[in-house]
Amino acid sequence: MVDAGVVVAVYEGYREAEHGVRELRKAGVEMKNVSVVAKDSCTGEDVVGYYSTGDRMKYWGKTGSVWGEFWGLLFGSAVFAIPSIGSVLIAGPLVNWILKGLEKGTPVDGISSVGSGLLSIGIPKTHVMEYEVDLKKDKFILLVHGDPQTLAVAEGLIGKTKHLSYTVHGQTVEKREAIAEFVA
Repeated sequence: MVDAGVVVAVYEGYREAEHGVRELRKAGVEMKNVSVVAKDSCTGEDVVGYYSTGDRMKYWGKTGSVWGEFWGLLFGSAVFAIPSIGSVLIAGPLVNWILKGLEKGTPVDGISSVGSGLLSIGIPKTHVMEYEVDLKKDKFILLVHGDPQTLAVAEGLIGKTKHLSYTVHGQTVEKREAIAEFVA
């Protein structure tokens, strides 16, 4: 990605993450640039299933409607069983980044396959480790990657949502501020 970066936001639950995705979509951010990842937080009493009907994955469980929407809006979907985290649900281009990392077969000490995908797009290892801790704590992680203008729009919108935290990776603050002024 030339002159690109990524905004990563952490949300308490699926409602907040869903609101973030809806706001990005309303603002015209291309959904091919958006990913959502979260741990499957089913209990032993819930019936859970993942299946594909044609070209789209479906999820059957208590948050099935939300994941159905994510998987319908975002490009790419997957469920991974990750030993250090558990079952992880992913929608968006993060799926491809993880697969590329798995195909290379170059694991990084202490980092899961989700973390390897994040590392491959330039997110520093310290932040990757924080995001993995957030996943283990059942938080939802929203990623928006793209050019400086896309990041400026995403940062402005995400900053107004009910997030726990957000970080912009891959650009200087000065560059983002200049673009935000131009976009506004």
